[in-house]
Amino acid sequence: MSLVEVCSLDDVPVGSGRAFTIHGHRIAVFRVAEREVYVLDDLCSHDEASLSEGELDTTELCVECPMHGSLFELRTGKPRTLPAFAPVATYRCEIRDDRIFVEFLSKNLTNC
Repeated sequence: MSLVEVCSLDDVPVGSGRAFTIHGHRIAVFRVAEREVYVLDDLCSHDEASLSEGELDTTELCVECPMHGSLFELRTGKPRTLPAFAPVATYRCEIRDDRIFVEFLSKNLTNC
């Protein structure tokens, strides 16, 4: 496993999400509080809409797919509502010196 630097905290304002491409793999970084960040695959498992463009609920810790309204849990990537029924991948992340790092498995990096 390796940690990859994605961005600074300032690149993702509190209460929002933003997409990044790391080693050819598109991820969504969601910042729900000053130093609380979650990272998911950016594409909805139902119809490949960009989750980073969806509405973020910082209280319920979920994001709504902007295309068909499925809600995905930020902690687990599991959908709470239809039409999505398959989860999206989640990634462990760390904040160091106001920089966001995401952990990728070696296989994730070579398959991208």
